[in-house]
Amino acid sequence: MLKLFGSMECHKTNYYKSLLADMRLPYQFLDVVQNKKNAEALKRLYKSEKLNFPTLIIGEKRLRNPNKEELLKWINKINTPNYEHNSRQEKT
Repeated sequence: MLKLFGSMECHKTNYYKSLLADMRLPYQFLDVVQNKKNAEALKRLYKSEKLNFPTLIIGEKRLRNPNKEELLKWINKINTPNYEHNSRQEKT
């Protein structure tokens, strides 16, 4: 399952939430402002230990604020049960 670290107040986080929902892709949202454990988990992902959000975890890949094309590239690279995205459909 994909993980999305972010904040409900962050417009970029909300963009990714909408994008993933539109693609009917299951994901786990981890609010780093409302939940201290989520914030600590996110900090451990970066050497700087900063709250770099939004961050998406896809398999073993960590993506910090990716553009849509990069996100779709990594979604297509993993074997996500119940989801197979055809990037050609996105261009129409």
